[in-house]
Amino acid sequence: MGKNVTQKLLKTHLTSGRMEPGADIGLRIDQTLTQDATGTMVMLEFEAMQIPRVKTEISAQYVDHNLLQTDFKNADDHLFLFSACRKFGVWFSRPGNGVSHPVHMERFGVPGKTLLGSDSHTPAAGSLGMLAMGAGGLEVALAMAGEPIYIKMPAVMGVHLTGRLPDWVSAKDVILEMLRRYGVQGGNGKIIEYYGPGLEGLTAMDRHVIANMGTELGATTTVFPSDDNVRKFLKVQGREPDWSEILADRDATYDETDEIDLSRLEPLIALPSSPGNVVPVAEVAGREIYQSYIGSSANPGLRDFALPSLMVDGRQVHPRVSFDVNPTSRQILQNLASFGLLEKLVRSGARLHQAGCGGCIGMGQAPATGKISLRTVPRNFPGRSGTKEDQVYLCSPETAAASALTGVITDPRTLDMDYPQFKEPDAIVINTQMLLAPPGPSETVELEKGPNIKPLPSFDPLPDFIAGPVLLKTGDDVSTDEIMPAGARVLPFRSNIPEISKYAFNQVDEGFYERALPYRQEGFFVVGGNNYGQGSSREHAAIAPRYLGLKAVIAKSIARIHWQNLANFGILPLILVEPSDYERISQGDILEIADVRRSITNGSRIEIINKTAGQNYAAKHSLSSRQVEMILAGSLINVVRRRQAAG
Repeated sequence: MGKNVTQKLLKTHLTSGRMEPGADIGLRIDQTLTQDATGTMVMLEFEAMQIPRVKTEISAQYVDHNLLQTDFKNADDHLFLFSACRKFGVWFSRPGNGVSHPVHMERFGVPGKTLLGSDSHTPAAGSLGMLAMGAGGLEVALAMAGEPIYIKMPAVMGVHLTGRLPDWVSAKDVILEMLRRYGVQGGNGKIIEYYGPGLEGLTAMDRHVIANMGTELGATTTVFPSDDNVRKFLKVQGREPDWSEILADRDATYDETDEIDLSRLEPLIALPSSPGNVVPVAEVAGREIYQSYIGSSANPGLRDFALPSLMVDGRQVHPRVSFDVNPTSRQILQNLASFGLLEKLVRSGARLHQAGCGGCIGMGQAPATGKISLRTVPRNFPGRSGTKEDQVYLCSPETAAASALTGVITDPRTLDMDYPQFKEPDAIVINTQMLLAPPGPSETVELEKGPNIKPLPSFDPLPDFIAGPVLLKTGDDVSTDEIMPAGARVLPFRSNIPEISKYAFNQVDEGFYERALPYRQEGFFVVGGNNYGQGSSREHAAIAPRYLGLKAVIAKSIARIHWQNLANFGILPLILVEPSDYERISQGDILEIADVRRSITNGSRIEIINKTAGQNYAAKHSLSSRQVEMILAGSLINVVRRRQAAG
């Protein structure tokens, strides 16, 4: 039987396990990606392992999130990361060079390779025929040390593409169509692989858009074949020798399939406050907007800026609208200038920001209270923009530009203009000046740590008996943005766990930190609904609650990366056997789990006693023996330290 692209990538990197859905497998990692919002912790974790240099083919550190320097903290982190890259043998992308995912794709992406990143949108590199996954920082640090990544073998969902995208419809509408069909949980436990004749009309950067936001489906990753369109992309980037063809066999099969006729798609938009809340743009046309924002890792290509530039050429954006342009890389910015596209944007009234994540991660560009912000970013979770009561809609660059001109949500097909003709150039300006190679291993480098960079907290092993209150009960689809917010106020403390813990669950309960303080030693529980911990890979959403005393999360279901992060830091992730028991547990109830160490070692079933309500609940865990060892030890770091001490 023939193999699909996913199976080929997995087979060449399998270190342990069987490629059967649900089985535990280990995968060799060729490359790693870290960004500054998570990378400071990764470098501290790598330092704690006392390994002199990375063992991957390529590891790269990008400074793209924490770019605002309102005081010393972010600047100090940048210097620390630069020194860590020099010490450990990691490439360093300087502040202002651009967003990690498109820059990595341009400079380091190689078909057939594996990539592990401490950013949940790392699957964007699947656009090149790579197996690219997001993970918690500690797992990325281990991959840098030469260790495999362990996951449960996903099912492979094949999406057959036919037809060609019509005018005014783009790759963003393809992934929004997937989110319209499946929602934010539809990809859980799956790898999404696209195939079929429709791929011919999708460039490598179009595929990046789709693969990037495959994360919002909850998918483990997204995979595309490496075909002639990928070859063309690498040729333009000056790296054609890195190309190799990787296609699904003619008789390849998938665990499940779907089909999209690209020619039948229309402009789509995700309403607040979930990427899965998708409707046709025409359905909400006419709503007044305050902001229209283009850029981010979800729409990073030259065409994603060129089309809006040509649309606003000779016109002025609506006087009420802030038209925010976030170039995704210095190279993109330089090419916009060289092709005369930047001037058109500036003349239209656009506000130009530095190359980086910016407002996507809540680092500036927050919208006005209660006003609609259209964005080409990947997420619109509540408050992520930096405005607590935000109204963020996700859309294509075409819809964003059309709406910037009219001042209301506008289906671009209704504009009184011809569809702009833009052809991807055969030659572009290549800018690598701000991407710094590491020095040789003979050079001695000292880590440069400012006063905001604190040591990793130590965590005690799991006790035999855990008890405490349900300090928080959440609903469905609570994101890591709500567990541990980003933004200009919080992100500077990513290297300071005691300080950042003050913001834990702040989006859900502003008084959570004060309520947690009395239970730091005794411990407490959090109860969640379905898909608890969706979204970002940020391990701070596990570390900070653990620092405050969180012992176990009890939920209907837990998102993949957050589930692994909980285990990495010794927090017991439990799933209710009977989902209806969720309704019987109240915030404030006192829960107990007795003989917990023996229970998780000898089986998967856990008995939870509700002392307040006089009830018992059955829960289960799906931890491997390797993960049980982490929980018992108190964290994966404790396991690594113990092994190094023994060896």
